[in-house]
Amino acid sequence: MITPDHLHALIGSHKDPSDVLRYVNGISGRRTINFLREAGYESSLQKLRHATGLRKHKYSLWNHHPNLKLISTENGFMEKANYIHQNPVRAGLVERAEDYRWSSIRCWLRKPLDDEPLLVDIDQIEWHKS
Repeated sequence: MITPDHLHALIGSHKDPSDVLRYVNGISGRRTINFLREAGYESSLQKLRHATGLRKHKYSLWNHHPNLKLISTENGFMEKANYIHQNPVRAGLVERAEDYRWSSIRCWLRKPLDDEPLLVDIDQIEWHKS
């Protein structure tokens, strides 16, 4: 069975891309590690264990190999959005992108689930308004 092992995200910000990545990684990593601790998922927590680094962290959710790409055109934006939406299909996780629970494609199609886990305000994406 193939399991998801990475994340793709399109993030708009006026901040430096590396600062945004550090912020997103920090918040998501801390919340995930805290959840694993509080819920008693010790075996999962041990998979995130690493040698204590400069900041005295015992665990790390993310590999620190940033693959940042600055997108400055509508074509580039849509190319990346389509790539991200089709990634679970290419990986064999689902047959249709809409069937992947953690995809934003349903929001793009304006057909979100009642319990949509990743709400996207599609109207905030200026290039997608038309």
